[in-house]
Amino acid sequence: MIVLKPCFQTAIIMSIELLSIGEAARRMHLSIDTLRRWDKAGKFPAVKKSGKRFYRLEDIEKYLVKLGIAETDIFEIAKEWVSIDSASEPSDSFYCQNSIVFQYRLKKLENEIGVVAGLEDSFPLITSIVGEIGNNSFDHNLGNWPDVPGIFFGYDIRKRVIVLADRGQGILKTLKRVKKELASDEEALRVAFSEVISGRAPEARGNWLKYVKGIIVENDVRLFFQTGTAVLELKKGDRSLNIRKERESIYGCIAVINF
Repeated sequence: MIVLKPCFQTAIIMSIELLSIGEAARRMHLSIDTLRRWDKAGKFPAVKKSGKRFYRLEDIEKYLVKLGIAETDIFEIAKEWVSIDSASEPSDSFYCQNSIVFQYRLKKLENEIGVVAGLEDSFPLITSIVGEIGNNSFDHNLGNWPDVPGIFFGYDIRKRVIVLADRGQGILKTLKRVKKELASDEEALRVAFSEVISGRAPEARGNWLKYVKGIIVENDVRLFFQTGTAVLELKKGDRSLNIRKERESIYGCIAVINF
């Protein structure tokens, strides 16, 4: 058995490349709060030095390789962000702090998706859906963001998935301004996708969802949408709304578009 002398052990530890928690969060597309929570739970342990958390580059690279294989990686990151009680801003890779940033990234998506074989005819519809969902997150939460302003916006063209999320007021609170009788997230989501409510902001939130529904039921696009505990999955040909109640509630809304 070989016993390493303390000085040699220290040299080995120092040779391991360590990253600060901020840099690790940026590379992993996670929030610093998430990494702290994962460390406490033992899910992704940190290296403690002088009371601070550091992360091995090797561990981060292994995580990213594993993430690249997962089919729902972007969704999992967004779902984590809208599920926790106290959140910080998402990674810069996904964070649109205002509508100007969102419009810039939406145009970038349009340029990238427009050259994909087989999407020449459908890409304007796809970006239209994304634009409606993202813009309305800003329109109906302007000046009323509960905690983190702005939206999460990520996509993987290779896997043909786009994810948007916000930690806003949610559809129920928005629609109760004009339909005070609404009592649940499920009821509010059904109204938003099926009834003409009002042309005035901010109550018009439900009308843009009917526009999104109209595109999806006529084209090869699928939508997963959750607000609070209410979940709707919509695809081509769906005329009825199959809304279910999830056990776990989220803050604001999250949408996943598959094309």
